[in-house]
Formats: sequence, structure tokens, C-alpha cells
Amino acid sequence: MDLQLAGRRALVTGGSRGIGLAVGRLLAREGAAVALVARNEVAVKEAAAAVSAETGGLVVGIAADTGDDEAVAAMAADARQLLGGDVDILVNNAATASPGAFPEDELEAQINVKVRGYLRTTRALAPAMTEHGWGRIINIAGLAARLSGSVVGSVRNVAVAAMTKNLADELGPQGVNVTVVHPGMTRTETQIDAIARRAADRGVGVEQVERELAASVSIGRIVEPDEVAAVVAFLASPLSAALNGDPLVPSGGARGAIHY
Repeated sequence: MDLQLAGRRALVTGGSRGIGLAVGRLLAREGAAVALVARNEVAVKEAAAAVSAETGGLVVGIAADTGDDEAVAAMAADARQLLGGDVDILVNNAATASPGAFPEDELEAQINVKVRGYLRTTRALAPAMTEHGWGRIINIAGLAARLSGSVVGSVRNVAVAAMTKNLADELGPQGVNVTVVHPGMTRTETQIDAIARRAADRGVGVEQVERELAASVSIGRIVEPDEVAAVVAFLASPLSAALNGDPLVPSGGARGAIHY
């Protein structure tokens, strides 16, 4: 299927590793020019160079902290210059990763990066999208929006979902679709490390922990970053016009609760 992304310009925050990097790689393969954004300058530029060499596309790395207003404004200007025009597609993915529950005293810091940070980047890039009459904004949240266990994790992800719906209603009539993606357990570097720690703490093998975790989803295995990226790439395309304000859950089919 042609996702009709050739000639589009995309920006992916949290783009130096994990789901963000997988998204950037797939968008580049589909013909989009891509800016990967992360706080670590060395890591994000190395990631961009690797994806560019692999795909043959225009892929640039930009170091920026989405928790800072001035940094986001500078990032938007740099992206426009490096990509040769206004950004059409924004994938908000920057967040502080945690292998477990966040301490509750981290709530404000988490909101600043994952909620206000997403809003900062949207405010910086959406005006050009509405001016052109087309755009896509995909916010990466997480299944903590639907599960208890971490007050901070749930609050930040629920807030992202609520923000998404509000932005969708505001920007949809101007040609900009906004959606939220709730990945389940995904085989990122952070998750691999967490599994290894859990296995060590229990004195069991990594394979046993993986089998137990895989049993919690209906496909019987942990989802790969590239599989989440495939969902995001579709949402970034013109083919996703019917989806606006809607949540998508590439979890592998989390067992139990019914959401309708």
C-alpha cells in the first residue's frame, strides 16, 4: 500500500531510540523527509545519520528539550530550514521513560515534558499545517491511560488523550487530524532492560519473564517497535482521514477489559 508520504516533511520527538526511532525510519522509507528530535545531541545525530544511510532519504537530527519553550521554538525553526519547508507531520513521542511506577513527586516534571511538551510542539508547528490546509499530529501516550498502578503514569497519559481530542476538534475543520496512540508493552531498549531487572530480582531466566508477559496479550508475544511504527505511519498518511481525535491501541490485544 502506498501511504502517499513522498514529499511530506515529518518531525518525531523522542526520535533517537525505541518507538520514535522506528517511526522515523518507517516514515523515511515511505519517502518523507524526517527530523528526529531528542535531548542528546550525539545520539540523535548518530540515529539520523544511520536512518539516512539505510533509507537514502533526507533525515536530520535536532537536539532539543521539549520541556522548554525557547528550545521548542528554536527546534521548529531548525526543522523548517533543514527539511526545506514547513513540517506536515508531527509525532509527539518525547517522554521520560520508566521501567516501573513513577514517584508521585515527579508529576509536575512528567506533565511538563509529556503533556505541556506535546502542546508546545503542536503550537509551534500546527499554524503552518492549518495555513496549508493539511497536517497530521500523532501523540504517543500509553496504556497507563486505561490501567491503574501508577498515578503519574495514568495522569500524564489520560491528559495526552484529553488534549488530543480537544486539538482534533479545533484543528480538524482546518485539515489537520490529531490522534493518540496507546502502545502496550513494546520491545524497546527500556523494556528489555526492565525485563532483565525483573528476572534478576526474581532469580529466574529472562525467557520465563517474557513468557509470562506475553501471556497477557492475545497475540501471545511482546509487540515490536516496528509494529507500532506501522500504525503511526498509517495515521501520518492522507489515508487516515477518517480518524480524528480517536485513540488507537497497538498492544497486541491486552486481555480483559472491554473498551467501546
